Amino acid sequence: MTIQTAVAAVLLALTATFASAQDATIRVAVQESGTVNWELDTIKHYGFDTENGFTLDVQGMAGGDAAQIAFQGGAVDMIVSDWIWVARQRAAGADFVFIPYSRAVGGMLVPANSTAQTLADMKGRKIGIAGGQLDKSWIILRAYAQQEYGFDLATETEQVFGAAPLIMNAATTGEVDGAINFWHFLARMKTAGMRELISVDTAAAALGLDPATPLLGYVVRGDMLRNQPELVAGMAKASAAAKAKLASDTAAWARLRDRMRVDDDAQFVALQNGFNAGTPAPGAVNLDAADKMLKVMADLGGTDLVGDVTALPDGLFYTPAE
Repeated sequence: MTIQTAVAAVLLALTATFASAQDATIRVAVQESGTVNWELDTIKHYGFDTENGFTLDVQGMAGGDAAQIAFQGGAVDMIVSDWIWVARQRAAGADFVFIPYSRAVGGMLVPANSTAQTLADMKGRKIGIAGGQLDKSWIILRAYAQQEYGFDLATETEQVFGAAPLIMNAATTGEVDGAINFWHFLARMKTAGMRELISVDTAAAALGLDPATPLLGYVVRGDMLRNQPELVAGMAKASAAAKAKLASDTAAWARLRDRMRVDDDAQFVALQNGFNAGTPAPGAVNLDAADKMLKVMADLGGTDLVGDVTALPDGLFYTPAE
């Protein structure tokens, strides 16, 4: 072998190694203040990414919409979203796949001294809602009120829609009579003295839905799953490892405390418990349960929420290898 041939072989090997390393990076775009960062930080800190054959590159975004734009434009490999959005995109021709991340959902809280005991007591009252008119928790609670009490919350109450922190402030200061918010804001609101009128889990079960159905997940492109299945499997394993760490090691939470921006120990504990409770069951998503949930969303949210989806799209959910 000549020197030139040897040098060429070395350069080729280095190039291949570099390309492989590049291919083994998963770029994920998430909202900078989102709770998913607790898991992603844990994955990076404890090396669960490299342990599972990839390097995690977390890119903070101002909001979920910005992350979706980056993902749809090919700037990143993964985002976090709910599977209703993924189903809508898939029905429109996008080849996106959902990897379950969390089943944590919200509910409705009222002040501790409120006279309301059920949703029926909210008639004529003002409700603050984070997430907009198509918020999934709001839709499930509307469906529950119709089934159990025969009225639509949307027509029988006054709604105030706003960002989660604003709704939390309005609820804790008495500007609204009840509030529907994201789970981590609800945890903070409970420690401030509010009580739960009804959880989305309870409402979902009464509607015949499975509360164990995960709503949030990591979203990847189908070609990544086909061409690099080991990367997708590695991310799923790293996510599970991080959840297991957070469920069993208080030190893992202690190092995240500053990032969680808690006001006191009560909030810190409530957020830990809420996050851990949202861990989805291992294995495949129950398709029948997901299809029932989709129908509820379509009935009340219409095309504004589900788009052209008329049935659960094939290939929507990632199924881990046995």
